[in-house]
Amino acid sequence: MSTSPTQSPTATSHAPVLTRESLNGGNVDIVDNNVDVVNAMYAELLDAEEIAANALRSYYVDFYLTQSLGGGFAQYVFTVPEREEIDEYVREGLAGMGAAAHLDLFNRSVAAYDSLSEEEAEAYLDGDAELGGEDGGAAAVPEAVQLLEQLDDEFEPLLETEDIVALNAAWLRGQPDLLVLDEDELDRHIHERVSRIPNLSERQAAATEEELSSAPEFELIIRELCEVAGHSLLKITMGDPNHDHNGERVLAWHFTTDQGEFLMLEDDEEAYMIHPETREIVAAVEFEDESDDGLASGA
Repeated sequence: MSTSPTQSPTATSHAPVLTRESLNGGNVDIVDNNVDVVNAMYAELLDAEEIAANALRSYYVDFYLTQSLGGGFAQYVFTVPEREEIDEYVREGLAGMGAAAHLDLFNRSVAAYDSLSEEEAEAYLDGDAELGGEDGGAAAVPEAVQLLEQLDDEFEPLLETEDIVALNAAWLRGQPDLLVLDEDELDRHIHERVSRIPNLSERQAAATEEELSSAPEFELIIRELCEVAGHSLLKITMGDPNHDHNGERVLAWHFTTDQGEFLMLEDDEEAYMIHPETREIVAAVEFEDESDDGLASGA
């Protein structure tokens, strides 16, 4: 099933893509395969306009289904980043695959949620049973919130008569421009699409900057050590809180570069990149004062 969406959808004319293996499976296999393909395209920095519109419609319908089953319409609203645009994809997807009853329920839920006041919306998203009154006591749940809860109660029973997964899979199978590929062909297809991105280097730089902005401190330290040592970081494999270093138990981070496996150890003042067998210090970075920004590097 799809997780939180990563891009805002726009119109596109590219063909949907599925693997031969998924088409030999069941409905869930087909829908999940489309989700995997779209996620792979997003991961390779293709934008929504460079992905098939109906593949995205299927993707976001499955996202809506997953969130609604997990926590009702509130979870969908809470998780979706650009609701106005993605709502439209859900509408178009439900309409395209013939899920008329679910489309009606979705539209009623959207209208009910958009009618809430800020306080009511907060109560609904938080799952609060009551709202605070002006005197500090409990006030009755507003009718608008009750309506949304009633709409949530309609969702799962409706799946028994209108199975979104089955409709979604049938719709994907029936796409007139569907491209069916083996796994290795799929990889080549995505890479070929990526090769045509005119501003690929700019997208990669922006993606790297975004990734680093949310990276944990130990990863930033390891990356700095690799830069000082002239290595390319490949993978951080594990953190070992019981590593034996000169007879003491310390936290050691194991990581792999293009030149082998190494450890990162740190004390109050410095962090070290150490060869695990020779114990040679390959690189070191000094922690700067809290008033400074970043690390001071040194070989």
